[in-house]
Amino acid sequence: MTAATHPQSKSGKISFWAKLVFGSGDWSTSSAGTLRQIFYAIFLTDVVGLEPRLASLAALAGIIWDAINDPLVGMLSDRIQTRWGRRRPFLLFGAIPYGLSFLILWWAPPWESQIALAVTVSLAFMLSDTFQTLIGVPLYALTPEITPDYDERTSLTTYRMFFNLFASLATAVAAPAIVDSALASGATQQQGYLIVSALFGGLAVIPLLLIFFVVRERVRSEEEIEREQKTPFSETLRTAWANIPFRFATAIYMLNWITFDLVALALPFFLTYWVASGDLLEKALGLPLESAVFALLLVTSVVVLPFWLWLSKRFNKHIAYIIGMSFWAGVQLLIFTIQPGQITYILVLSVLAGISVSVAHVLPDAIFPDVIEWGELRTRRRQEGIYYGVKNFIRKLTGALAIFIALQVLGWFGYQTPPEGATFFTQSDVTLTAIRVMIGPFGAVLLFSAVIMAWFYPLTRERHARIRNLLEQRQGRA
Repeated sequence: MTAATHPQSKSGKISFWAKLVFGSGDWSTSSAGTLRQIFYAIFLTDVVGLEPRLASLAALAGIIWDAINDPLVGMLSDRIQTRWGRRRPFLLFGAIPYGLSFLILWWAPPWESQIALAVTVSLAFMLSDTFQTLIGVPLYALTPEITPDYDERTSLTTYRMFFNLFASLATAVAAPAIVDSALASGATQQQGYLIVSALFGGLAVIPLLLIFFVVRERVRSEEEIEREQKTPFSETLRTAWANIPFRFATAIYMLNWITFDLVALALPFFLTYWVASGDLLEKALGLPLESAVFALLLVTSVVVLPFWLWLSKRFNKHIAYIIGMSFWAGVQLLIFTIQPGQITYILVLSVLAGISVSVAHVLPDAIFPDVIEWGELRTRRRQEGIYYGVKNFIRKLTGALAIFIALQVLGWFGYQTPPEGATFFTQSDVTLTAIRVMIGPFGAVLLFSAVIMAWFYPLTRERHARIRNLLEQRQGRA
């Protein structure tokens, strides 16, 4: 096989084209994920018309379903055997249903009953989540199989995060512009969101199919296959939890993404009702205010990616992460000081936040694959599927928790849904204060908590190299 079709080599080095194709998979997950992170809460309140606390319970139903499907899909992808490998069949057969399922997530049912709306939203969330799990867990479980090298995993993750941030930029900028254009042409917000979901749901299918046809998986021995298939599911979960680096990497990942999700979710409310003082059509740099802020933040994130790759190679991954998150926490505290009408100030802080948002995207995902070898050394089993099943569950758990927390807070502090067709609407002082605290000091506390977890993370480059050497010696004896 060529390097492009089989990126794995004995040295762990990966070709440019293999990294590029595999990295493109993050377009599929990030474009859908960004839309849900940033716009789903305000879609539920302002388009579907759900009371905020009831909307948060609908999202909570997705968490419960997540607790079931992610580890199961992870275990299934560890044990399945086909001529295409363990992971890639999920991409082939799940790509198109995944793209289609995203449409239903952005449908506003015409029911008048709040309970009926909440039930319908819950079912749509669960259906979309199921297909996201079926492609997400196997896709990310390929990462440690493609390369065992400590620094190559950071490089591979950087390629992924380029597509991740580019997709976030495209969706964050395009979605408000498409919805505004729909309104200007006489359509409804609902029709605008459906156009957005159809566009990005369709584009999400292409990279997944490319990865299926280009990337190849590591060939496993019959002994490995037999050992994995005979291990009970309960024992698999116990051994994963006994992996100490996995616990730390999971805590870092959870704190990292619940902060990002919460800030991204609260930002449209903050920009609309605090910075723009209730002007729903406020613009900056010729774009809707939300688009301008996210554009600056995400463009900066893409530009500084090489810096964080260099820093993680110069030091260790967790040290680079500590530096980046500490800087971001400071920026979040500054955001709390913004006053209404200070458009230039929020644009400057968006650029500063983008510097650290870049590291928040790259390094938790670069840290995570290294826990696989630690587990393999202890158990003689490579269980990428179950580890990434738990990781994928945590990623979606944080997103759902962010929606739950934000909507509960808005409900408690008296958030009011603007009337249909309104272009100006204000919230009470109490509601505005809650939004500001949520996006500023509370976000900073979560970031500093992630820094503490990273400080105690036990796997350095040197320790990981020793683990790999021990595994190679064991394989040589076998």
